[in-house]
Parts: sequence; structure tokens; C-alpha cells
Amino acid sequence: MSKLAAIQMSSGSNIQANLDEAAKLIEQAAAQGAALIVLPENFSQMPMTDEERVANAETAGDGVVQKFLSTQADKNSTWIVGGTVPLKSNEKNRAYSSSLLFNAQGEQVARYDKIHMFDVLIEASNETYNESATTVAGEEVIVVDTPLGRLGLSVCYDLRFPELYRTMIDQGMEICAIPSAFTAFTGQSHWEPLIRARAIENQCYVIAAAQGGYHVNNRQTYGHSMIVNPWGNILGSVGTGPGVVITELDRGILETTRSKFQVLNHRRLNCRIS
Repeated sequence: MSKLAAIQMSSGSNIQANLDEAAKLIEQAAAQGAALIVLPENFSQMPMTDEERVANAETAGDGVVQKFLSTQADKNSTWIVGGTVPLKSNEKNRAYSSSLLFNAQGEQVARYDKIHMFDVLIEASNETYNESATTVAGEEVIVVDTPLGRLGLSVCYDLRFPELYRTMIDQGMEICAIPSAFTAFTGQSHWEPLIRARAIENQCYVIAAAQGGYHVNNRQTYGHSMIVNPWGNILGSVGTGPGVVITELDRGILETTRSKFQVLNHRRLNCRIS
């Protein structure tokens, strides 16, 4: 069996400080045998403003954060899902929110651009978000082969759109990475039920790596990173603050669940993105 790890952080606006913290947590997970490590959304920066995030966007294939991820994957001989990294687009005032996958040799093997934009008003906590104002939405569903199985990539707000994960299942997904920065208010009610629902309905492992704590931009994130198996059982979790969740990936459970409880084969409606 191989091990999966979800890293939780409480990132600030200082990129180098965040990378230093991420390096320690990656090393900790790798030392425990993690073959696949998932970092949270915005792991390298939780800037004071969305405009600052765009200003710090890197050119695809080059930049401090991308080099960091490559180096860490190679150094620790592990696959890494790099949470999200802001990458430049053709628009001056908007960047992509990209989840990058690096193999154990430090090579980038996949890129997923966040599809669903967090444009919401949370009246109860007086929070307003308009992610689409500074972020270009992606359009491609990504599922890729890894030594542990077929890995689907998604990010945070994507979690609320089950049709995305059904499309991943059509592409053979067995493990799903969901780097996130859920708000503290919405997380209290929705985080765990949604994570477990995606695992149960798709009979897959879910690695949900989150931001968790207070941030210098006055945001508070929910945390509670977790790894869930195809039956919906939480195999490991952490509350708030930095930490690592690490568990075994048991392909026997994955295969047995799918063969003896054939929900995926009983589908009558297919949800596909054309």
C-alpha cells in the first residue's frame, strides 16, 4: 500500500515564509512515507488583496513557486499537488488559479486551472467574494495517471459542483485532490458533508488539503483537512493551524467497493462537459 498526505497551512502574504513552512511540512509527510502530497489552495500566498495575487502571478513553466514545487518533489522523491499557484493569463488584471502536479523526479506532469469562480455574498458573516474579477476560469477537466492510480484535480469551490467529479469518473478517476481555502463560516456546515459526498458518490479516495486559521488579510479559513476513503470514512483529519494528515491508500478497498456496490455501473444519466 502507498501513503497519501494532505498538508494544512495558515498562509500569510510573505511568499518565502510560506514556502519555508510548506517545505517543513512536505519533509514531514515524506519522512512518513507519503507517495502523494497535496498542498492547500493559495499555499504560497494569502495576499492582502486579490490584486496583489495577480501582481505576483508567475509565467507558466518559470517562477519561484514552480521551482520550489519541482525541487521539493525531486528532493523528497514524492508526487506533489501544488495547491494553487497564480499563473499569468493574456489579461493584465486577471490570472489563472492553477493546481500543478509534479512527479517524484520534479517534472510537472499536469496543470488544472480552477473552473468554478467563488463569486458569493455570505450575509451571516458579512463576507463578499468576487473571484472572477481577478481570476480567469479554466475550461478543461484533468485526470492523470500516477503510480497510485488515476488522479483527478479540482480546487475548493469546485467541490460544490458534482457534475465535475462525474466527468472525472468518466475519465477513470480513482483519487481526487481538492486543495481548498474554505471560509470558516461555510466550512462549519458544508466542508465535511461535501467532501464525504464526493468520496461516496464517486467511490474514490479524496485528499482535501485546506487552509486553516486566521490570515493577515483578515480572512478566517475553516481548516479540517482530511482524507476520505471510497466508503466515505474519514481516515485522518486535523483541526486548525498547520499540520499533516497521512493515511494508507488501500487499492483493495477501492476495488472491492466498486465491484460489490456497483453504483457507478448503475448510472442512467451521464454529466459531461462538451
